[in-house]
Amino acid sequence: MNILFVHQNFPGQYKHLAPALAQLGHRCVALTINKPPAKIPGVDVVGYRPQRGSTPNIHPFASDFETKVIRGEAAGLAAHELRKRGFKPDIILGHPGWGETLFLRDVYPDAKMLLFIEFYYRTQGADMGFDPEFPDEGFASHARLRAKNANNILALETMDWGVSPTRFQADTVPALYRERISVIHDGIDTQHVQPHPDAFLDVGPQKQRLTGADEVITFVNRNLEPHRGWHSFIRALPEIQRQRQQAITLIVGGDSVSYGRPPKEGSWKEHYLNEVKDTLDMSRIHFLGNIGYGDFLSLLAISSVHVYLTYPFVLSWSLIEAMAMECLIVGSNTAPVREAIRHGENGLLVDFFDTKAMAVTVSDALANRGAFDALRQQARRDAVAGYDLRTICLPAQLRLVADVAAGRMPQA
Repeated sequence: MNILFVHQNFPGQYKHLAPALAQLGHRCVALTINKPPAKIPGVDVVGYRPQRGSTPNIHPFASDFETKVIRGEAAGLAAHELRKRGFKPDIILGHPGWGETLFLRDVYPDAKMLLFIEFYYRTQGADMGFDPEFPDEGFASHARLRAKNANNILALETMDWGVSPTRFQADTVPALYRERISVIHDGIDTQHVQPHPDAFLDVGPQKQRLTGADEVITFVNRNLEPHRGWHSFIRALPEIQRQRQQAITLIVGGDSVSYGRPPKEGSWKEHYLNEVKDTLDMSRIHFLGNIGYGDFLSLLAISSVHVYLTYPFVLSWSLIEAMAMECLIVGSNTAPVREAIRHGENGLLVDFFDTKAMAVTVSDALANRGAFDALRQQARRDAVAGYDLRTICLPAQLRLVADVAAGRMPQA
């Protein structure tokens, strides 16, 4: 088959699927706006650039969609050039989130289209209005969000089939389209992501060496921001430090914004850290920024308690990776986390906003580490059984691609 991948940050979610399809002998071409950091075996990468910028003073409700139309035009023109050079895909695999797939049906009307459906915005039941610290702004915010779904609804309307990594994410989509979405996680290589008893990590200016014998609290985000519970975690930390005098906290994440709005000034990291800084022992907190994958796995391997918090939103790969590493998870009692973590069975759940309960739960877990070994072990078993890349997710993805390309009805 000829297969066209479309993703702003290719390979993105196709990191494993694209080379696997190429290895099976399919011709694979990828359209992307950002060049991959490394060559993807068997995949020809084609870049494209937007032809214009946004319209000055455009209506704020329309600005998001215009940005996606601009990107859709750029990707569509690049696809048209590929067609003129003789490349006609049998199936298009794309992430529609930035608009790149908007016009591909018009370039390749006969190609099947399998889209990655990551999230459909809602005014209720998801991230909007969840956090009382960021109250619903009423008509303007609702209208802006409804307009933001214009790209999503067009993607759902043009696709032959969709795939979502979790049931929660698939269920954000309007009921009319859910029967054409399969739930298959991107997959975690649990043979590589597994406990390492001899792991260590050197942190801080003095290169303090930490191992699994130390009391280590870990907190990992792409960026430290409210959507991922940064404010709740840092507010719980003074009490955790008070109760656990030897605990070291390792925090991974940048200063930018991945989701939601930026603060009026500075970063969310500094905004909330400044709120409690005077009550913290900063010598026992290490901000690691963004780290390499090897160091990330070492960090999880030495973790005594791993805190993962999120709004009702997209689930992070890092939670499943932490499960595969046999971390003791203290997670937020929100729908996406409950899909992976069962309280008292493979982890512990706390109210996203209850910082006192969070502090007590983390402190008790540190004080009685051996008592939670069964939860750690069950977390790994669940990661292997439900999210393993080689035995579960990649085979399911390959079957789905074959079914959609052949016009067969996949399993929803």
